[in-house]
Amino acid sequence: MVRGPAVLKLVYIVVAVVVLLMLAPFATVPSGHRGVLTTFGSPSEQVYTEGIHFRWPIAQKMNLVNVSIQKGEGEGEAASKDLQTVHTRVAINYHVRPDAAVTVFRDLSNEPGERIIVPAVHEAVKAVTARFTAEELISKRALVRDDIVTALRDRMARHGLVVDEFSIINFNFSKTFNEAIEAKTTAEQLKMKAERDLQRIEVEAQQRIARAKAEAESLALQRQQVTPELLRLRETENQARAIEKWDGHLPTTTGGAIPFINVAGAREAARP
Repeated sequence: MVRGPAVLKLVYIVVAVVVLLMLAPFATVPSGHRGVLTTFGSPSEQVYTEGIHFRWPIAQKMNLVNVSIQKGEGEGEAASKDLQTVHTRVAINYHVRPDAAVTVFRDLSNEPGERIIVPAVHEAVKAVTARFTAEELISKRALVRDDIVTALRDRMARHGLVVDEFSIINFNFSKTFNEAIEAKTTAEQLKMKAERDLQRIEVEAQQRIARAKAEAESLALQRQQVTPELLRLRETENQARAIEKWDGHLPTTTGGAIPFINVAGAREAARP
């Protein structure tokens, strides 16, 4: 007889525990999130941080808002300043500002990517692309990126969103424009080569002129140094060297003009 009420009491306790667990009077906010508590669907203004929080079962629900850095990619077409069709692919890293979790949950239905990020990126890319020519989009890519980020931050900040990183993955143009760019690049390379060749030819010509000028100045200097006294000195030196080499015998015959007289024959003819 005693066991009946005890068992029944135990059953009541177990049922109460099960019901309590099913009703879950406690809510957990995990890392990288913030909680927004709703009472019969109406969100409170308080932002709940990470941890365990009490809630009224059935009446209240803890809704999670992701405040960690999230990544999104997208692509679309726009027109440049010179009316070239530009296909752009971009990537963005963003996060919900923790203190704006209630605003994002209430105003954006906790879907900031679809509600704000995607249309904001498309609008910013189109607006900035229209300010640059197709060629400038390539040569001033960093400036284009900075202008897009500035436009994005102004719009996203109003909704409690923060831009962490933004990248232009690629610009694609029409086949005709790509061919025109390639032809222009080739022409510029040929022009640079021609300019280098011209500079080389000019340098070589200047070098030849400098060498000719130096040779002319050297000859002029030598002519100035050749005086009658120097010529007589050179003649005397040549005669002296000829005498040093003479063996004391005079030639008996000569060809052509006769520079010497046959001394021996002349002496015989002079004898009585």
